Amino acid sequence: MKKLLLTAFVVLFNLSFAITVFGQGKLIGVVKDKSGNPISFSTVILNNSSFGAISGIDGTYKIEGIPAGTYTAKASIVGYTAVTKDVTIAENQNATADFILESSNTLNEVVVTGVVNPRSALESSVSISTLKTNQITEAAAVSTSEILRSIPGVRSEASGGDGNTNITVRGVPIATGGSKYLQLYEDGLPVLQFGDIAFATADIFLRIDNTVSRIEAIRGGSASTTASNSPAGIINFISKTGSIEGGSIATSVGLDHRMFRTDFEYGSPIGNNMTFHIGGFYRNGDGPRTTNFTSNNGGQIKANLTKYFNKGYARIYLKFLNDRTPAYMPMPMSVSGTNASPNWGSVEGYNAIHGALQSPYLLSNIGTGPDGSVRRSNVADGMHPVSTAVGSEMAFELGNGWNLMNRARVAFNSGGFIAPFPAQVGTVNDIATGIAGAGYHASYALTGDALGSNINGNDLLMRMHLFDTQLNDFNNFTNDFNLSKTIGKAKITGGLYKAYQNISMSWLWNSYLTDVTDKGSQLVNLTNAAGDTSFTDNGLLAYGVPAWGNCCHRNYDTHYDITAPYAGVEVQLIDKLTAEGSVRFDIGNVSGSYSGGNGQTKAMDIDGDGIVSYVESNVATVNNSKPHPVNYNYNYTSYSIGVNYSLNNSSAVFARYSKGGRANADRLLFGPYILANGKAAAGLSSDMVGQAELGYKLRSKNILFNATGFMATTEEQNYEATTQKSVNRTYEATGVELDGDVIIKKFDIRAGVTFTQAKIKKDVLSPLLVGNKSRRQAAVIFNLTPTYRTDKYAIGLTIIGTTSSYTQDDNKLVMPGYAYVNGFVTFDITKNLLLGVSGNNLFDQIGVTESEEGSIKEGTTNVVRARSIAGRSASVSLKFNF
Repeated sequence: MKKLLLTAFVVLFNLSFAITVFGQGKLIGVVKDKSGNPISFSTVILNNSSFGAISGIDGTYKIEGIPAGTYTAKASIVGYTAVTKDVTIAENQNATADFILESSNTLNEVVVTGVVNPRSALESSVSISTLKTNQITEAAAVSTSEILRSIPGVRSEASGGDGNTNITVRGVPIATGGSKYLQLYEDGLPVLQFGDIAFATADIFLRIDNTVSRIEAIRGGSASTTASNSPAGIINFISKTGSIEGGSIATSVGLDHRMFRTDFEYGSPIGNNMTFHIGGFYRNGDGPRTTNFTSNNGGQIKANLTKYFNKGYARIYLKFLNDRTPAYMPMPMSVSGTNASPNWGSVEGYNAIHGALQSPYLLSNIGTGPDGSVRRSNVADGMHPVSTAVGSEMAFELGNGWNLMNRARVAFNSGGFIAPFPAQVGTVNDIATGIAGAGYHASYALTGDALGSNINGNDLLMRMHLFDTQLNDFNNFTNDFNLSKTIGKAKITGGLYKAYQNISMSWLWNSYLTDVTDKGSQLVNLTNAAGDTSFTDNGLLAYGVPAWGNCCHRNYDTHYDITAPYAGVEVQLIDKLTAEGSVRFDIGNVSGSYSGGNGQTKAMDIDGDGIVSYVESNVATVNNSKPHPVNYNYNYTSYSIGVNYSLNNSSAVFARYSKGGRANADRLLFGPYILANGKAAAGLSSDMVGQAELGYKLRSKNILFNATGFMATTEEQNYEATTQKSVNRTYEATGVELDGDVIIKKFDIRAGVTFTQAKIKKDVLSPLLVGNKSRRQAAVIFNLTPTYRTDKYAIGLTIIGTTSSYTQDDNKLVMPGYAYVNGFVTFDITKNLLLGVSGNNLFDQIGVTESEEGSIKEGTTNVVRARSIAGRSASVSLKFNF
């Protein structure tokens, strides 16, 4: 394969010199909209080369130094459909080409994500989808991760709240959590260098609001070589830049839940060929699940400033995020029937789609901190990202076919993650007997009242582990520089990606005993039969998590230094056939240390009452005296080769093969994969994903259609800290991805469906699993969004669904398929004032996305720990555009 790759690059490189031209000329013109208004800062390029210019405030542009010949000139800007014209450049002569652009329906916009050379989706040999601002709003989603379910091929489980989401594409597995093989980008750079950091997934540090212009998503393809750690794809959240003057302010209020949110944004061209944009949001409430306290509280502000030059632009931007939102862990659910045909539902007293394990009776957690001293945390903080990011982006034509692009950002990230997790759910008698023995006495900690035999109608107690995690230092720096040269009908690109990522975290978990109710779980005390031993202190069962082998008092402080040179060649072989190839070499240096716990070995007067209680006699602390070193290097090579053939002006076919890598990060720690000397076990520092794609694309004025067949092979090595289980296996997936958009007068119908067959191909540690289907991977996922718009109102639905899948890799317990419906209606009260009503999961559908249990006892009612999508929620909004 390496020889084949080298041969392909030599051929493409040599072809790049096939055309020689002589003499130079000039192209001038103006770019306007249908009403005759000039369009500022649009891009005009020739033959997708670096010969181009950006229109000024008056819409005019000028391209100089063009070799004599015939070209295709293309004018484009986000929000408008690109227009092309054939032009002939004569030696030392001026040619003129004026463009009139129509407002775009996104069917053929220029895309910039995951491709070296920005171009329309029809011209690219990759699968790319775009969601614009109105489509994002109309999805009526309750979180950023749910919006991603509207993108074909993307599997976003979207049940954990506004963050901590499991995301992948096209059958690539979710073996632990987060988005291991897929990168979440913000304005062209990764939010974090690794998407599956435990309790600090990339989406925790990402929020969507009205400052977002569009979301671009590439699945597979050249994502392997245009970004590090992203062989499965890239989802890029792109901000508005103020190239078109305007803004908005919107306020939304929950109709059936307590939530208040205000979004604002404004941008405009200003003097001296400059634009700016500023905006953000603030929210307060308890969200779509009832936590019975203010669990959503915070917001962000973003701003950018762009200076346009005759042959390029320079932009600076900043973001400050300080937000709090609850993390929803698996919850008690009822399952009866059989493993193959189960009946899922809510347990008595706890609604699986509206309830939350968070409780107003447990808002303060006290225990030992990273250094062993007494520490207190606020449970209401939930997922609490704090991020200050400053970045820049610049692109310039240097002349003689040379083009330069550089993106850079530094982000100072910290915060916390606190969420209740049901380590064990069982009857009062089973749980209490296991802790205190027969003849126990159980009572509510708050009131002292004895527990009845059937509390809350369900007779359940929960041993709850409070995932209390400090995100100490997640600072990162990224710089992506590339230089390209156009020679004839070829474009050669070389670049250097340099990044640093800190991962400094402390796990400081405690154990509690509570009842099970969605009205606010109360803490429970236990004593033995004699009443002379109390096994709890106001519901606190342990300072630590002894039920999990004292796994989870720990610190780690690791640093990842990433260097990735890359190169690419794109050649128009013949008039309708374009070929491209790219290669990337990722080199990583990892250093730092990590410390596990001492176990429940220390006696401490935590509450300061002068008495060491039963619980205080065994306190978990971090063993900082014996840190383990981390000191290893990794490297992997990624490559991608593709061709795109235009059948006509509205359709094309493409084929591509890619192989990309993904370095493993903190999930290697505390297991067998880091050796005593700090080195990584051979072959486990990175995983590879190989993908083949064959696709068809259709674009016309009112129709978009994509059909892509795919095959993927994925390596997976990981260590799950809580279950303390290692994974070392290979997955295989095949399938077809279909999506389309049809506009019929006032109707717009978007749809997507992905058929996937995914299985375990090889398993080093559990060979009996070979041939089983991948857990939580459905054979079919789909979405359908019909919308009807007039000048006065718009109404639409989004239907999102999936067929059944297995909870675990042993393929026993089935999670049923489901479909749920979101809806929206907007009315124009006056010209620029809109009233909107939206509803999420209108029919209150249960949709199970994961389960801790892999099987049930058939023929009886079981209580399992699982996570469902949130139930019905509705809100009303008022938006003023100006």
